[in-house]
Amino acid sequence: MSVLPSALLNLPGAVAGNGPDAPVAAHYGHPNAEQRALVEGSAVVDLSHRGVVTVSGADRLTWLNVLTSQKLDRLAPGTSSETLFLDIQGRIEFDCHLVDDGETTWLTVEPGQNAGLADWLQKMRFASRVEVADRTGEIAVLGSTAAVPGWGADGDSVAVARWQDPWPAIGEGGYPYTTDPDPAQHPAADWSWNEYLVPASVLTESGVDALPEGWTLAGTMASEALRVAALRPRQGMDTDERTIPHEIDLVRTAVHMDKGCYKGQETIARVHNLGRPPRRLTFLQLDGSGHTLPAPGSDVVVRPEGGTADEAEAAKARPVGTLTSVALHHEMGPIALAMLKRNTDPEAELLVRSGSAEDGWSFTAATQETVVSPQAGQVVGRQTGFLRKGAR
Repeated sequence: MSVLPSALLNLPGAVAGNGPDAPVAAHYGHPNAEQRALVEGSAVVDLSHRGVVTVSGADRLTWLNVLTSQKLDRLAPGTSSETLFLDIQGRIEFDCHLVDDGETTWLTVEPGQNAGLADWLQKMRFASRVEVADRTGEIAVLGSTAAVPGWGADGDSVAVARWQDPWPAIGEGGYPYTTDPDPAQHPAADWSWNEYLVPASVLTESGVDALPEGWTLAGTMASEALRVAALRPRQGMDTDERTIPHEIDLVRTAVHMDKGCYKGQETIARVHNLGRPPRRLTFLQLDGSGHTLPAPGSDVVVRPEGGTADEAEAAKARPVGTLTSVALHHEMGPIALAMLKRNTDPEAELLVRSGSAEDGWSFTAATQETVVSPQAGQVVGRQTGFLRKGAR
């Protein structure tokens, strides 16, 4: 399903994004300033291309509890959660940001996924007292690192709901796939992200109506840079049709290991208790001396021995993974996330290989920092220790 371009793309200086973010602005002419404003908590990001689906009715939470990976049957009004719809093999079909307001459960999904989710939910209603609606286009999503003054989800607020990202806290029934289970030691321990659901009519060609004084707009270049620095996986960017939650550390926030049956649960439990995920998400610090950033989808290979990259050897090397998200951070420079084979040496220096044999290869040096531990899985006897601290 195509997503209509945002009205905010008509603002002076607005530059459209790429890939799934093409319907909204990558930036409004000042990407570095926009990123700093977002970090400081004085900017909102247009995410109106995200899909919005609602479920209402007396059975909505118990019904969703049966269908998804998260325990939702006793979710308190205003409490934010993340839940997954999985296939029978435990692979991610929909990664949903979810909040219930006491009468309606609001779910937002990646651009274009709303129609598929709403259709599937309609087919699963049976005798349950629920009503499903696709509200995409009527309700828009705006993101911010801080609470927007006057945008609470009650009274005469402009927002109809507010979702607060639980990442990287370990939810009830969740489990971390980093080496250290303490979320206070996670590199994104200070990560804060909000999604405000607002009437789409507040997005106009002159800006966002009711935006507080002193606040401004930031593009997705800014929000993506902060997301990558926070090691926060995104469906469709850091996942493919084979991804299971363990590979991207979503057992932490989106899976309840002690709840009843749901589709895909057998795989979730088997990998968690008896095996290890075949791949692992990792963070990359990229060499910033080049003029361009490597594109998502580029191969990742182990750098040949010898101190300098032997391009002939690197061109022939078998890939150990794929670059998934790439961003330019205002402090850290070029950074990325990549999906690697689980047994890739976490100390190995890597190269991102772009181009082709016909057109010529280009290589970008990359230093990896562990997100999902190579030892993750096989819960009994799991080692402890951890990864880096601090960067955001």
